[in-house]
Amino acid sequence: MFLPGDTGEFEILEHHVPVVSLLTKGFVVIDWEQRIPIKNGMVKYDRNECMVLIEE
Repeated sequence: MFLPGDTGEFEILEHHVPVVSLLTKGFVVIDWEQRIPIKNGMVKYDRNECMVLIEE
């Protein structure tokens, strides 16, 4: 999963370290196939569970 973080785009892979980040305008890309446009939001990843809250 690729995410437009507030300090730049980043990727979250399986078993990634825990992270909480703000998201900015851009696209959330899932499995190189699905691109979801967003205005802003936030992401929390912990224990292989990802929660993304966005404003479209």
